[in-house]
Amino acid sequence: MGTIGIDGQIRLLSSSVAVIGCGGLGGLVCDLLARAGVGRMVMVDSDIFDETNLNRQLLATESSLGRPKARAAAERVGAVNSAVEAEGRQCRFDSFTAGSILDGVDLAVDCLDSLSSRRELFAECASRGVPIVSGAIAGFWGQVGVVMPGDDTFMGYLAGESDTGVETETGNPPFTPALVAAMQCAQAVKLLTGKGQILTEQLLWMDIADDEFTRLRLR
Repeated sequence: MGTIGIDGQIRLLSSSVAVIGCGGLGGLVCDLLARAGVGRMVMVDSDIFDETNLNRQLLATESSLGRPKARAAAERVGAVNSAVEAEGRQCRFDSFTAGSILDGVDLAVDCLDSLSSRRELFAECASRGVPIVSGAIAGFWGQVGVVMPGDDTFMGYLAGESDTGVETETGNPPFTPALVAAMQCAQAVKLLTGKGQILTEQLLWMDIADDEFTRLRLR
């Protein structure tokens, strides 16, 4: 309570957040935002858990294999904080589902692993004036940035990228999503409460292999 104050906690309680992707990043983000006290969360993922998720995804357990990730995320949030209005949506985020997912939300957290889906999320959020906290991971590396309404710097950054990233070759150890998800949640809480600085028009690049954090200006 002391870090963000009573006013900040009330703002979180009255906030609505959409978490897009409930895998390595998203499962952790859902858990942390529930503990922070966000009042409403919509969690979106079309996938189910399989054995390859066990090394890095918080919600992946031997007993959850074959279960929908979005449903597991909603159950986790409810178990952590029953005051949260938690909705799990087992669907793909696209132009057909965007309206019902983003309706009434104050913020979207990008935990996607597909650049084409990320471009779609950015476009839909831009048209609705919804800010985004974006995160991505690959091996020992990760990045976080904030996209505010009217900011097209990230769209330009993603324009020439292929749909699959270096993570298909490097894989992801368990600690990389934990670090990046924590930074995403910090940005989300600061944005929702108005406390502290946020990473607009820039990326925070994290190199865990060499213990380096670099802030990259995009404009």
